[in-house]
Amino acid sequence: MKKIICVLFGGKSSEYEVSLSSSHAVLSNIDRSRYEIVCIGITKDGKWYHFDGDIDAIRTGTWCSDTAALSPVHFSPNDGKLHFLPAENGKAPIASLRPDAVFPVLHGKFGEDGTMQGLFAVCGIPVVGCGCTSSGVCMDKAFTKSVVTADTDIPQAPAVCARPSDMADMDTLRRRCEEKFGYPMFVKPCAAGSSVGVSKVKDAAHFAAAVEKAFAEDTKILIEKAIVGTEVEVAVFENHGEYFTARPAEIDLGSSEFYDYETKYISDASGYYLPARLTAEEEKTVQAYALAIFKALDCRVFARVDFFHTADGFVFNEINTIPGFTPISMYPKMMMQDGMSYAELIDRILDAAL
Repeated sequence: MKKIICVLFGGKSSEYEVSLSSSHAVLSNIDRSRYEIVCIGITKDGKWYHFDGDIDAIRTGTWCSDTAALSPVHFSPNDGKLHFLPAENGKAPIASLRPDAVFPVLHGKFGEDGTMQGLFAVCGIPVVGCGCTSSGVCMDKAFTKSVVTADTDIPQAPAVCARPSDMADMDTLRRRCEEKFGYPMFVKPCAAGSSVGVSKVKDAAHFAAAVEKAFAEDTKILIEKAIVGTEVEVAVFENHGEYFTARPAEIDLGSSEFYDYETKYISDASGYYLPARLTAEEEKTVQAYALAIFKALDCRVFARVDFFHTADGFVFNEINTIPGFTPISMYPKMMMQDGMSYAELIDRILDAAL
């Protein structure tokens, strides 16, 4: 009997478009002979719909205007089922169903931050990826730093955490950062993904604007010393207590200042080396670091762990618990570099969650 998998896409997030691209890639490669797929789209304003139209409409972002293919739905913690509601288009609701697992192909807030994972935990439905606590901690860069510092001796960038009350005395906050690590520095929201709201600050004149930009995305921000080095990423996979770390990838930023949203998903300014240009010993070290961080943060199924490779070694940057699955995303590229197909990768991920 086929397993019922609910694939969630879209979401109330600044990474809505990235989710559409990732979910289209997943839906295009999932093994329909093994799984019955139920597509659940979440609009930018948070409305949930069962979508049974052409999945190409997900990729193009037109899925939510195909009203004939939409039926409102909700998950109930009372019985752990997906319930279909009467649709405005007159379509009769189908019987409720209980999925075997939910795959939230959602990035950023209300998808990757533990909120969605908490919903399905209450409903008693297995979710692909990290659980509620791990997802929340990994999404919050300040919490991530604290846990990694407490559980490992892996180097991290010096940082200052700030809250809205600190904006009342911007000069004091700026001087605190200048005294701790100086310029250049990065100012970023604590809990926003894909480098949304991140600025590289090179002098005092641009500090306040960067802080305001970060606070527009979150109620807590992190100000870090800029680390000079190449960006190296490691894909980690876990299946019921067995772990695998892929050979690392190295990001070539080209003309970009840093690996921002546009560089990751829109422009062709960046490239990559796969495997990364590392010695055998360096590769072994960064893989060990990635696995130690994955375990310290109590992650499961998958995550992408990012580092800076400096003249003095590796510095941990951040972790992504629902890494991109777009055609250009690095997690699937790293996992597939030894010949695994995209469909086989999705199979392994779903097997690990079930």
